[in-house]
Amino acid sequence: MKTRRIVLAFLLASGPAWAADIDGKWAGTLDTPGGPVPVSYTFKADGAKLTGAAYAPDGTPVAIKGGKIAGDKISYSLDVDFGQGPITFVYTGIVSHSELKLHTDFMGMPIDFTLKKAG
Repeated sequence: MKTRRIVLAFLLASGPAWAADIDGKWAGTLDTPGGPVPVSYTFKADGAKLTGAAYAPDGTPVAIKGGKIAGDKISYSLDVDFGQGPITFVYTGIVSHSELKLHTDFMGMPIDFTLKKAG
């Protein structure tokens, strides 16, 4: 019984070490009716806080807001302006060693895409 408690305590204490490594550059494509659009991000985890930026096709950074990380799950938002004022997109995702699966929606239409760790 005592051994189980020690093992459980160790597992709980080492949980943050199992968190996926999201730090660095990520890239992929977003399928649109006009064809695939390249997307890229940089992320940095600091405990449960996630910071970074998405990059527009012209390279302009858009800072992520309210970023959170819990184990392999992330969430954040982006304010994107298509010329008629900003629209806030809320993203959720699951990160693994080399892949990040993201989900958001636009006007009720789900948008799912995958990024790969770059470099």
